[in-house]
Amino acid sequence: MWFQLQIEDCASSLVESLSEFLENGGALSIMLQDQQDNPVLEPLPGTTPLWPQVVVQALFLEKDQAEEAAQQLLQLYPKLRTRISLLADRDWERECIQDFKPQQFGERLWVCPTWLSPPDPKAVTLMLDPGLSFGTGTHPTTALCLRWLSSAPLQNQSLIDYGCGSGILSLAAMKLGASPVYAVDIDHQALEATSNNAKSNHLDTTQLCISQPEALHKPVDCILANILLGPLISLKDRFAALMKPGAQLVVSGILKSQATLLQEAYQDSFRMVQQQTEEDWCLLVFTV
Repeated sequence: MWFQLQIEDCASSLVESLSEFLENGGALSIMLQDQQDNPVLEPLPGTTPLWPQVVVQALFLEKDQAEEAAQQLLQLYPKLRTRISLLADRDWERECIQDFKPQQFGERLWVCPTWLSPPDPKAVTLMLDPGLSFGTGTHPTTALCLRWLSSAPLQNQSLIDYGCGSGILSLAAMKLGASPVYAVDIDHQALEATSNNAKSNHLDTTQLCISQPEALHKPVDCILANILLGPLISLKDRFAALMKPGAQLVVSGILKSQATLLQEAYQDSFRMVQQQTEEDWCLLVFTV
């Protein structure tokens, strides 16, 4: 049996110190989840790639350890909410996977967890499991990008996934015919996750470059960037330098209320050709 201490309303700035505190208190493992069901998006350089509000789950072997950790945390941080639950062996794995089902994006693309069979053997299917790094298609910004990819003519088109996270967009693009594909991120966890997911999908890694953004030099046919408004604006000139004539720049990760700000920032470099929305989020497509 195991005892899970769940800590809610944790600001991302506290995660590092809380994790160290829990490890010193005997935690066997620590898992981070987003409290608001948002994705991890590409942060500004030098910042920590975490959600604004984080749920921390620490696993203990002894109940006394979990209770003592909870009491000490509440003394240090009274605004945190803590809860201790009893888990049977592997219950935490079942809790993690039970709600993750195959998802369809457009007419020809599915994202499916590895423990299930693809629902349509004739469709393009990306096998992807949930995890910390970062994105399984459940958030509207990622879903918007995947639906755009599903409808785009990608065969032999070169593509950059700027802020690749789990690699879901770059690997889906490869499955749909894009080549070569450049998956870049400033977080080493994201690069490792992308590499692992590429291997589990048996993709041709000779046509996939996984690296830091500084390694990008060749202009491409398409750039995908599911990142925040601030980085999108600051990267405008960088994007322009990496686009072939007639290339497309597909950006998401922004709220509908932010779309006008981005269009104004881009108007002297790009021409907007498409806008799609889902819930409070939007995807914009620009060309040069």
